[in-house]
Amino acid sequence: GDTAPAFTLTDADGHQISLADYAGGKVIVYFYPAAMTPGCTTQACGFRDNVFAFNKEGAVIVGISVDDMASHKEFAEKHSLPFTILADSDKAVTRSYGVLKTYMGVMEMARRDTFIIDPQGRVAKHYESVNPEGHSQVVLADIKALKAAAAAGSKGGR
Repeated sequence: GDTAPAFTLTDADGHQISLADYAGGKVIVYFYPAAMTPGCTTQACGFRDNVFAFNKEGAVIVGISVDDMASHKEFAEKHSLPFTILADSDKAVTRSYGVLKTYMGVMEMARRDTFIIDPQGRVAKHYESVNPEGHSQVVLADIKALKAAAAAGSKGGR
């Protein structure tokens, strides 16, 4: 229920994208450690393969890592990712979401966490340290459940 931290980051094409750009809609914000690694590829391709189902539910997908813009562009092109991936090179957004993790005692990267942001900009669900295999299906099922609960709640208020 907390308000999602606002952000403005650069996408793979050099455009500035803000969380506010998606106000009034559902946003899946998923953080991943590094492009082109097996787990991150599995996770991204899972979201890619379900993108039409997410769109049908009125949800957009945004991936964020601390990689640079060039690696994001290569990652998006190589795997035909039809959603926005953002470069958080200074790690400020990853830190503000509480998912910056130190690996091997020296490297700071994003932990594999996902957030569902509701149309009011609040965190509706937070998944911590997720398994990339099958994760998009879990998130999609929860999006559908949240939509059903919202519809039931609006009917109860009449």
